[in-house]
Amino acid sequence: ASAFAAGVSKAEAYRQVIEQATALFDSQRNWVCNTANTASLLWHAFHSLPAPSNHANWAGFYVLDKTVASQLILGPFHGKVACQTIAFGRGVCGAAAASGKTQLVPDVEQFPGHIACDGDSKSEIVVPIMKAGKVVAIIDIDCAVEKGFDEEDQWHLEQLARLLARSCDW
Repeated sequence: ASAFAAGVSKAEAYRQVIEQATALFDSQRNWVCNTANTASLLWHAFHSLPAPSNHANWAGFYVLDKTVASQLILGPFHGKVACQTIAFGRGVCGAAAASGKTQLVPDVEQFPGHIACDGDSKSEIVVPIMKAGKVVAIIDIDCAVEKGFDEEDQWHLEQLARLLARSCDW
């Protein structure tokens, strides 16, 4: 399911991610299982695409930490080791969690309070996963080049976030 043909369009890669995720989520509501498979799908999808998408260097999730108010904790991902916790309002992930809005950042060095978990990351997109009007998790994708993501990525990742919101027991 995570085999993506080289040279597919971004829209086709995302279509395949959502199609495969939908199939994988059938009869499976565990958020760990579903986000782990989704992180793999995203990682392989990005690496099948031309530049700048193929420079994605981190794809994964942070979830609401149920032991500490207004904090995210690291979930399943692909890439280098990452920050374990992020407070709401801190960095790109924390901004998405606090606002409930997607953060599309073409140059992370220009983002106030950016947290550099990986110094190779130059751009980032973070999409909140909302359940009953509250953030339960975020999708976080980093890229090793500036302007690695655009509005097309945002649109598709927001679709994926809605699928995850309704497919998992958060």
